[in-house]
Amino acid sequence: MRLALIAAAIMSLLVAGYVAYVTMTGNPRVVTDLKEHPMGERAKRAMLLTFPDGKTIPVNYLREDNRVYAGADGAWWRSFDGEGAAVTLLIQGESLTGHATVELQDQEFIDDVFSRLRPTVPEWLPDWANGKLVIVDLKVSAD
Repeated sequence: MRLALIAAAIMSLLVAGYVAYVTMTGNPRVVTDLKEHPMGERAKRAMLLTFPDGKTIPVNYLREDNRVYAGADGAWWRSFDGEGAAVTLLIQGESLTGHATVELQDQEFIDDVFSRLRPTVPEWLPDWANGKLVIVDLKVSAD
């Protein structure tokens, strides 16, 4: 029993350390790279998403016409549950605005989008481990 508690404590510390690394070290590096190299390799796969409160995170994306899809692996998708919220996106140096919502019901649609958004995810991975689908409908400017 004591060994199990020690192992659980070590795992908890490792998870906490990983989360701290990603949020305090990894994400700032990615943000800087996306801003400084808008046509770089990383910018082809990741965008910056700015929440209504001003918080910005890098996230993988798929842009199709006036809609952008993002895979949410953390709890941040909850900001867009229900009515959703206005967001700002930085995609390859272009600043865009839109309204983000999360799709939780239509699993066939979710699977279809994730097949293009994350085509290399193993098929054996359960749906609950594949993240949540955030949909951003872009505001189209009248020219």
